[in-house]
Amino acid sequence: MKSLSEFLPVRWQQFNALTKPRVIQLIVFCALIGMVLAVPGVPSWAEVQLGAIACVGIWFVSGAAAAFNCIVEKAIDARMKRTSWRPTAKGELSDRDTLLFSAVLCVLGSAILYIWVNPLTMWLTFATFVGYAVIYTVILKPLTPQNIVIGGASGAMPPVLGWAAMTGDVGPEALILFLIIFLWTPPHFWALALYRVEDYRKSGLPMLPVTHGNEFTRLQILLYTIVLLAACLMPFVYRMSGWFYLVSAFILSVMFCWYGWKLWLSYSDDLARKTFRFSLIHLSLLFAALLIDHYLPGVA
Repeated sequence: MKSLSEFLPVRWQQFNALTKPRVIQLIVFCALIGMVLAVPGVPSWAEVQLGAIACVGIWFVSGAAAAFNCIVEKAIDARMKRTSWRPTAKGELSDRDTLLFSAVLCVLGSAILYIWVNPLTMWLTFATFVGYAVIYTVILKPLTPQNIVIGGASGAMPPVLGWAAMTGDVGPEALILFLIIFLWTPPHFWALALYRVEDYRKSGLPMLPVTHGNEFTRLQILLYTIVLLAACLMPFVYRMSGWFYLVSAFILSVMFCWYGWKLWLSYSDDLARKTFRFSLIHLSLLFAALLIDHYLPGVA
């Protein structure tokens, strides 16, 4: 079965690639979880419509940030095997066209959120755009090996955006979800950086494996997975989830720690790759467990 991109003209495929669709899917999924958890019980039809509109707005602004990132990093992307295929890196799209595309998406997404959702969600989403596209991409990423840690705040915002879309405010539950993604981000990206270290070395970016070495990075991954395990139990402790989530979160987080432990004891590119892939499974299943648990009877 053909994917949607195969039916699109080549030019539109290039613009679609700028938005980093797989990343955007995870962002919108995490925002959707924030929306669902913010609504007690089964949402009304009006709430379903509101959530759908918010997802579209968040998708547009997130896509705009990704496209802007492609402009700023086109020279770096061209030197890295993992990103050299991007249309901006290959010179298939000009900076002007990419910037215009990014601006249109950002304005359209912001307008949708401001008019049909609420101003708070619009401003938080726009702040996320600035945090990722400017503060992280332009300033932090080329400046410090802690770029992923500090810049991870932008990547952790989706459930907060979802919560704000449905409630008009930011509750402690949304901040717990933020903390989980914030702590998940460093071991996720550092696992990738370990087996892509030569790419990052050629790019000139001060990623942790380049500046501090393989062994130090592996230790940081292990330590972060341990702290992440504790954070993943907080929804149960705060009584925003029940036993189904607790068991699921504990198993998934222990498995992530196990990957971190194995990686620290004995390194291989294959194991680092498996750790990176499991980190995606971990976050997806963790939030799916929150979603399922929310509709189970007896949830506090």
